[in-house]
Amino acid sequence: MNAPVDVSFFHRAAKPLTSYRKYWAARFGTAKFLPTSRKEMDALGWDSCDIIVVTGDAYVDHPSFGMSVIGRMLEGQGFRVGIIAQPDWQSAEPFKALGKPNLFFGVTSGNMDSMINRYTADRKIRSDDAYTPGDVGGKRPDRAAIVYSQRCKEAWNDVPIVLGGIEGSLRRIAHYDYWSDKVRRSIVVDSKCDLLLYGNAERAIVEVAHRLAAKEPIQQITDVRGTAFVRRDTPEGWFEIDSTSVDEPGRVEAHVNPYLMVSEQAKANGASCAREDEAEAVAKAAESRGSLPLPRAGEGSGEGAAQPLVFVPNPNLKTKSPHPNPLPPAGEGTTARERIKVPPRDRSVIRLPSYEQVRSDPILYAHANRVLHLETNPGNARALVQAHGEGTTARDVWINPPPIPLTTAEMDYVFDLPYARSPHPRYADEAGSHDGATKIPAWEMIRFSVNIMRGCFGGCTFCSITEHEGRIIQSRSEESIIKEVEAIRDSVKGFTGTISDLGGPTANMYRLGCKSPEIEAACRKPSCVYPGICSNLGTNHDPLIKIYRRARALKGIKKILIGSGLRYDLAVQSPEYVKELVQHHVGGYLKIAPEHTEQGPLTKMMKPGIGSYDKFKQLFEKFSAEAGKKQYLIPYFIAAHPGTSDEDMMNLALWLKKNGFRADQVQTFYPSPMATATAMYHTNKNPLRKITRESETVDIVRGDKRRRLHKAFLRYHDANNWPLLREALKSMGRSDLIGNGKHHLIPTWQPLTDGSYTSARRSNSSASAETVKSSPVTKGRLLTQHTGLPPRDNGSGRPAVGKKPGSARPPIRKAR
Repeated sequence: MNAPVDVSFFHRAAKPLTSYRKYWAARFGTAKFLPTSRKEMDALGWDSCDIIVVTGDAYVDHPSFGMSVIGRMLEGQGFRVGIIAQPDWQSAEPFKALGKPNLFFGVTSGNMDSMINRYTADRKIRSDDAYTPGDVGGKRPDRAAIVYSQRCKEAWNDVPIVLGGIEGSLRRIAHYDYWSDKVRRSIVVDSKCDLLLYGNAERAIVEVAHRLAAKEPIQQITDVRGTAFVRRDTPEGWFEIDSTSVDEPGRVEAHVNPYLMVSEQAKANGASCAREDEAEAVAKAAESRGSLPLPRAGEGSGEGAAQPLVFVPNPNLKTKSPHPNPLPPAGEGTTARERIKVPPRDRSVIRLPSYEQVRSDPILYAHANRVLHLETNPGNARALVQAHGEGTTARDVWINPPPIPLTTAEMDYVFDLPYARSPHPRYADEAGSHDGATKIPAWEMIRFSVNIMRGCFGGCTFCSITEHEGRIIQSRSEESIIKEVEAIRDSVKGFTGTISDLGGPTANMYRLGCKSPEIEAACRKPSCVYPGICSNLGTNHDPLIKIYRRARALKGIKKILIGSGLRYDLAVQSPEYVKELVQHHVGGYLKIAPEHTEQGPLTKMMKPGIGSYDKFKQLFEKFSAEAGKKQYLIPYFIAAHPGTSDEDMMNLALWLKKNGFRADQVQTFYPSPMATATAMYHTNKNPLRKITRESETVDIVRGDKRRRLHKAFLRYHDANNWPLLREALKSMGRSDLIGNGKHHLIPTWQPLTDGSYTSARRSNSSASAETVKSSPVTKGRLLTQHTGLPPRDNGSGRPAVGKKPGSARPPIRKAR
């Protein structure tokens, strides 16, 4: 059988996941569920676990949950893996439940960052948790990865801690922490873990596990890609590139002696100008040392004038030029000029500004953020190092280059592992069901969905998917995807014939990638689709169309819906794809995310202009009409994003009213760690461009009052917001938008309100059928999910809502 065709031509010089010799414990076979108690271990015949995974999520054995993927991967390598899910962190006792692991603890806070999971964008505590049975909040601590690591060390001090997950990925260097409003140290330092695995860590975790099983000390495992750790000094053979400052040296001038008189007074007293004398002394001293200051304006080129600078090559780096056309001879008495060889990337490390520097200097923080994002392409990224502490306490956080992406064959291997595709039986009710009070909302969202790819090359500055999963698309084969659809049909309880999603971080990046492997490996652009679609990017949607058609033709499959966010600027490149999508895979409405209408915030988001949305809307309506269907687009927008002015939000509100949208849920900008937009929020600078002391200043929306105003513009139709909007419009000189006509934004009259609003949808749920019936459709009004469209059936008996687990963006929740 031929191997599946790869999406990308990216050179993967990495050991395949399936090439390792299995550990001896493979003789125990495969567990239906990885054990979570001693009783389950005894049933499997285990006396101990080789590896114990500690997670902040409930244990759902499904490939959309990180702890299950890592657990099954390690099981496939022959290791005995146990799961400690949502332990009580008040003591170390729950971390001893499975005994002492033979190799290491694997720690993760879960599929979501624990702080984003627990707090709203307004820093209010959430009452729910989609990754917990019964949607109950408070089942994990703040900064769960740090707390779990500390408890593991308390339980077994001599067992290595391997930290992973998105919380670790986004905190691998010193980072701005929105909840404490300060810069925190790298999580490697705070958690005291032995090794951090960032990004999708299958390749790294397998190598680390086998090397630890071979008795190699974890302190010596420093060459695995996608890892970070603490070390005291730079090892021999590495070339360190200093990037700790953005300041450039200028001309050196003598300081004026304040005790000497100025020029006129000096001359009047028969003396010379002290400033000129001192400057001349400085110049003579510099000349005697072999260097000269820059010439003054208007000076000639005679004797004593400034000479060209002479760069002396480092003798340790001096080598004969390998170039076929070396530089010409330097002059009389020399042979061919020797040139300095550029240090090899695989032995180069960039020294970022230290934690102490970025904590006290926002400019250096923005610079460090820019450098980190420039070094994310696994084809050309170099290692990074950042100092933490001073003096005897000083140590470096060393970050190896990103992991090599998985091949299509490896992706198939990961998703074809023997997942039970269900929550652990411990969460079931008396009837053995997971659909009652113990229902896990995140499981419900992906219960009948299929993840077909990983990664995103969009580069949206507010999103962390690229920083975690990478920008090179890793796609499964068609056969693997169809096999999973059939497995859902045949084995998942409650399936009614509807697949709720065939997608991933983005719905339509499947098998898209760079046309040239050389360009792909060398590219350092943060986005392949901004400011426009790169000419080297393939945009052929035919493989995706083929999968849609084949999946919906399967026996027992009634409907294939697309629930992942659609990249509409890519979709318009393939009208055939839009037609296929609209006529067969939209369940009444389709969500897309223009995020804004104005260029100010869009340029800071790296999102296309609203014109791309208009083009897609035309195709959407055209193909819907051809199919005789009444379907609607649901655009999502962000309030208070860096670069957004009050006028931008006002214009967005006018656009919403003109197009008949009334957003019930509002997404306010949430500064997640390491995101480029978060660096803008903290520093007022734009890291999308070179950072200098005089670089572009970004308008930042801070303070509860202004954030409430921007949110109010998105909910212009809510009477509770009208007093705030009237005050703002008057101060902006736009009182003309206050009135009772159709062209006005808000009315002059004010009804009695209680200062709040009642959402048409409860948290993590859609409007009930009764609510829909009580809100009749007005003729000519463009409806969305927020304005009364019946909830879409995803085959589970409940409407599909929220964001797909595994995404860096949290599930959509009721605005608070």
